[in-house]
Amino acid sequence: MTSPAAPETAPLFPALHAPPTPPGPTLRFGDRALEYAQVARLAGALARELPHGRRVAVWATPSLETAVGVVAALLAGVAAVPLNPKAGARELAHILADSDPALVLAAPGEVLPEELAGLARRNVATDPETVAESVALPAEPGPEAPALIVYTSGTTGPPKGVVLPRRALTSTLDALQDAWGWTADDTLVHGLPLFHVHGLILGVLGPLRRGGSLVHLVRFSPDGVRRALEDGATLMFGVPTMYHRIAEEAASDPALAAALAKARLLVSGSAALPVHDQERIAAATGRRVVERYGMSETLMNTSVRADGEPRPGTVGLPLAGVALRLVEDDGTEIAEWDGETVGEIQVRGPNLFTEYLNRPDATAEAFDGDWFRTGDMAVRDPDGYVRIVGRRATDLIKSGGYKIGAGEIENALLDLPGVREAAVTGEPDPDLGERVVAWLVTDGAPLDEREVADHVARQLAPHKRPRVVRHLDALPRNDMGKIMKRSLHG
Repeated sequence: MTSPAAPETAPLFPALHAPPTPPGPTLRFGDRALEYAQVARLAGALARELPHGRRVAVWATPSLETAVGVVAALLAGVAAVPLNPKAGARELAHILADSDPALVLAAPGEVLPEELAGLARRNVATDPETVAESVALPAEPGPEAPALIVYTSGTTGPPKGVVLPRRALTSTLDALQDAWGWTADDTLVHGLPLFHVHGLILGVLGPLRRGGSLVHLVRFSPDGVRRALEDGATLMFGVPTMYHRIAEEAASDPALAAALAKARLLVSGSAALPVHDQERIAAATGRRVVERYGMSETLMNTSVRADGEPRPGTVGLPLAGVALRLVEDDGTEIAEWDGETVGEIQVRGPNLFTEYLNRPDATAEAFDGDWFRTGDMAVRDPDGYVRIVGRRATDLIKSGGYKIGAGEIENALLDLPGVREAAVTGEPDPDLGERVVAWLVTDGAPLDEREVADHVARQLAPHKRPRVVRHLDALPRNDMGKIMKRSLHG
């Protein structure tokens, strides 16, 4: 008796298997673009040349070559390892030794560092004339097959390889379709790097899965955003540093403000967007920026919905398929949502990674049963909206018997006239356990410590006021615009 054939797996990118006619959606990087049929031909041809059962590294510049290379790996069922072109020698050496790729995909003419000298190189073609007009795409791998291995920032040790299965990509992108009303009619504009979840998975693979278009600015600028929105882009993705620049310029640039007002949705992620910048953008454009919350290990967990209340300072509600809870230090679930009680976020769902590569110890430690311990601290409003208050390791301050989240103090500080940037940390205090420390970048002279403390006490509560104020010329940030608080020392 013949066994029934296994059901075919639905394609990750339906529009590549059946490109639209007449051609419409494109992937555009700067002044270079490819239609879907051309992406399918180029990536399909490359997919057939990739070694089965091996990983491939991708030199992840903001380029068509990166997009085609990653799509080719996904079509072939080969796990892609995006490499940050700005990574240092030690970090690159660690990632290559840990992931053991068979080769590196790169744009022709791209100069690679010596750490990749011993790795076979395959240049990625982006000229459709170099491949046959019709290329049969490979059979789709199963949902548990590794799709990407994305390396963490390594703030607490060497970067860990987060193994993301195909089901994590599809579940997140489909949940965002539901939350944002994201369709094939949308054109996304962004200028995010492509070695990370935000720019690569959401920002490149998202439009491809939906069947819509992408305009990648290659180098972010508010003027580039304006031009793309004036040309018909409907969505924008950015990080807080980008929206800060937009907030600075939109108030005095009517053309930029008008273009942003036409966008269907403005989305911020990768770090908390200061409420101060939210309000400035809303005042200039009449539009609110939607925030969402995710991690390399979980992809997207929550978002403010396009048809929901755009409540500044929150990251919205859990996405479809994602279960979320807050827990006390001892693991007890916080059952009452009162908007005040701080707990660690734990999540479970199809959006989760499968493991840290070669790190079964770290994988086991990251889970409480089937709940992933995010290390992020939050409160939950009575209607379920989530407000992140910071990371457990760097943003939760235990002072005088209170649990204090750095995020709400930072938002309060940014409302103080003269403050351009703000970060809050804790440091040991013999009486309080920890004291609140404010790190400020100001427009002019340093602010009086008492003035800063009194401002926060009036905005929030007396026990949340900074006991120490330190001034800097700039806050240390990583490539995604996140403040590197471990670099802040007294």
